This record gives sequence, C-alpha cells and structure tokens, in this order.
Amino acid sequence: MEMLSLAIWTPIVFGVLLLVLGRDEHAHSVRWFALIGAVVSFLLTLPLYFQFNPATADMQFVELLPWIDRFNIHYHLGLDGISLWFVLLTSFITVVVVIAGWEVITERVNQYMGAFLVLSGLLIGVFCALDAMLFYVFFEATLIPMYLIIGVWGGPNKIYAAFKFFLYTLLGSLLMLVALIYLYIASEGSFDLATWQQMPLALTPQTFLFFAFFAAFAVKVPMWPVHTWLPDVHVEAPTGGSAVLAAIMLKLGAYGFLRFSLPIAPDASHEWAWLMLALSLVAVVYVGLVAIVQQDMKKLVAYSSVAHMGFVTFGFFMFSELGVIGGIVQMIAHGFVSAAMFLCIGVLYDRVHSREIASYGGVVNTMPKFAAFALLFAMANCGLPGTAGFVGEWMVILAAVKFNFWLGMLAASALVFGAAYTLWMVKRVYLGPVVNEDVKALTDINAREMLMLSLLAVAVLWMGIYPKPFTDVMNASVTQLLQQVAIGKLPL
Repeated sequence: MEMLSLAIWTPIVFGVLLLVLGRDEHAHSVRWFALIGAVVSFLLTLPLYFQFNPATADMQFVELLPWIDRFNIHYHLGLDGISLWFVLLTSFITVVVVIAGWEVITERVNQYMGAFLVLSGLLIGVFCALDAMLFYVFFEATLIPMYLIIGVWGGPNKIYAAFKFFLYTLLGSLLMLVALIYLYIASEGSFDLATWQQMPLALTPQTFLFFAFFAAFAVKVPMWPVHTWLPDVHVEAPTGGSAVLAAIMLKLGAYGFLRFSLPIAPDASHEWAWLMLALSLVAVVYVGLVAIVQQDMKKLVAYSSVAHMGFVTFGFFMFSELGVIGGIVQMIAHGFVSAAMFLCIGVLYDRVHSREIASYGGVVNTMPKFAAFALLFAMANCGLPGTAGFVGEWMVILAAVKFNFWLGMLAASALVFGAAYTLWMVKRVYLGPVVNEDVKALTDINAREMLMLSLLAVAVLWMGIYPKPFTDVMNASVTQLLQQVAIGKLPL
C-alpha cells in the first residue's frame, strides 16, 4: 500500500477490529488498542509532511487504480499544499480524542473508540480524493460514525440532535450529487477533478454548479443562515464528538469550496462573491453578538465556531493570495483551538455535570493548573498574538483592508466581539471567589488530562509563534488555484 492509502485505511482497520472484537469486559485493553491505532495512524501521516515538496503545485503521493470501470470511477488519491495539513490535523486530533475519552466512556467503549478511528480514516479520505465520486463516498460516509457518536453517547436530546445533523448535511449533499452527475455527462464520462477544472463552461451552468456546491458546503461550514443545526448538535454530542466536529468536520465544507466551487465554476464564483462576502460578514458580526448572550458554555463555543469559520469563507472569496492562505491557516488554527475549548468544557462537565456558566465561578482557586490551560485556549479563541488564533484572522483582515477598507474594518470588529464573549465566559467561570459547593469540591486535572491539554497547548503556541511551516507548503498550490480562478473558463 502507498502512503496515502496507509493513512486512510490504517485507522479504519483498527476501528473495525475494535467494533468486531472489543468487549466491555476488556475495556482497558480496548482503550490501549485504540490509542495504539490512533498513534500509529498519526505517525504514518508524518512522512507526508517531511517528504512533501513545497516548491511545486502538482499533486504528490498520487495513487491511481481502477475502481468501477463501467462508469470510469477511479481510486485516485493525491495531496497538495492545500490538503496536506488537514490530513495531519485529523490524525493528531484523533489521538487527543482517544485520550480524552479514556475514563469518561464506560459503556460500549469499543464502539466509541472504533467509531472515531473509522471516522478519522474517512475524513483523511475526503482530503486526499482526486476522483469526484470517491470524494462523495468519503464525504457522505463521514456522517455515519458521527451520527452514531451523537446518537449513542450524546445528551438527553441526542436522537433529535443526531437526526438534525444527518438531515441537514445529507439534503445539501444531494444537490452536490446532481452537480457531479451533470459534470460527468458534460465531460463525456469522467469523474476526474483535474479534468473538470479545465472544462470550458458557460456562466449559466457554472451558476447552477456553484449553488449546488454551495448547498452542500455551506451547511457543512456552517455558514449563516444554515448554521442552526450546529449549536443543538454540539450541546448534545459527547465531548470527543464536539471536538472532532468543530476541529475537522466543519473544515470539509470550506475545503469543498477550494476543490470544487472556485476551480470548476470560477466565473460564477466571481459573479456571486458579493453574496459569499455578505454571508461571511453576517456570520462574523451577528453570530458573534449571539455568542455573547449564551448561558451554556458549549453553545457559546459553537456560535464562536460559526463566527471563526466566517473568516475562512470571507478570506476565500476576496481572491487574493493573502486572503486564501489566511483562510486555510484559520481553518487549521480553529481545529486546534476549538478542540481545546470543547475538551476544557468536557473536563468541567465530567466533574460537575453542568454546562451552564452560572454553575461555576472561581474555578481557578480549586483547579489552578487546569485554569492556566483554559485561559491560554481562551486567549487563542480571542485571537491573541502569539497564539494560533491570531495568525489566520490577521492575514484575512489584512487582505480585507487591501480589498476594501470598510469591509476590513467590519471584519476586524469581530475580534472585539470574540474577546467580549470569550473573556465574559472566563470571568464568570474561572475568576473571582468560589461561589458554590460543587466548585469547592473540584480536583485539579490528572496526568491523562494534563497530557491531552498539553498536546493542544504545544500546537496552539507553535502555530502562533512560528507559522512558517504551515504557510510555506500552501503557497504554490494557492497561487495556481488563484491563477485558474482569475483566468476563468467562459468559452470564447
């Protein structure tokens, strides 16, 4: 097996073995087997970075095998500078999530760990697929393990949340399937993404394709106003489910815009860029205001995710290198920071069994080590310089000011809202005197939780202090993408 196939199928094989062979009476062995699977899968993705050539925009580590000959569908994989870091992010977050669920999950441990490992492989498959039908299969298959994670290990309204998640994301994807079939016919029987990106298309079919892709990807991001499923799902999902959903699954939609909407329908993308910029700014400003009034910590972080992902789509549709790279960097940074925020909420919930901000106060007095981590991640969520949360947002704001000063001003205002809702939560949860018996009885984080939060803290600080390894690999691929979009494809 080649490197990308190993990265995809290793966690899936470990996950399936856990599902088939794991038993609750052997929960300790199941946890260790899951951790070994996650760590091995992460180690298998590291050579992709060290052997990657950032000087070229060509696809690397390419694998091409026939799959369904009758319809010319291939098992076609490859990586470029846009997708590389998402593969690494996925395998890294999976390790953290397995550690996070070590003691918390006591029933159906094998199914819980197995679902996350299978999900990890499917997500990596999405970022590596160069055949549109293979992309669609991986894209849709990710819904199944996440649906089960929410529906089995979620909160009191888990079934409602799982159905809402599944239906919202599935309905949008059906329109994308229609678009894929249209392109298959128009290209005379090819599902190859590179072929589609070179096809001359009139503005009308490009517009149809743009909105078909928008239906699938905007729900996944999620963009305003199709974001309403996200807070409900985050509130009901188990901590690990929220971490993976925020850190990786939200990135599938934004990644889809880069792989499908911009290169396949470049003229329609320019035509409708004003709409994308408007919706992104609404997400950044309005949803930031909504986050301020939340009383549930998970809902607050969920709404903040919508606002942060608004920066991503805002960066993409200014069609500048700084904006697109800033958007991609913001996606990776949000992966680290949002996962850390949800895991911190999980640490508190495991002890007090409440997500309400009013249930806490003065946590720093009883959990000083934990409060230090929580404050670091809160600062990153605000976009503090020196943390991962600053780099992408700053690049997008710089690009926005160059694009239009007033739009840049409006986008920059989101940093104020981000600081407002994050610090308001920090003040009420962590600072001040101890206000109730539950907080007085809290014990500080143990070695497992320390390891989990330390891994994320290192990632957040490394990316904030030295973002060069993250940005260097993207430059060539982003430049080529923007050249494609700038030239357009309207037939002469």
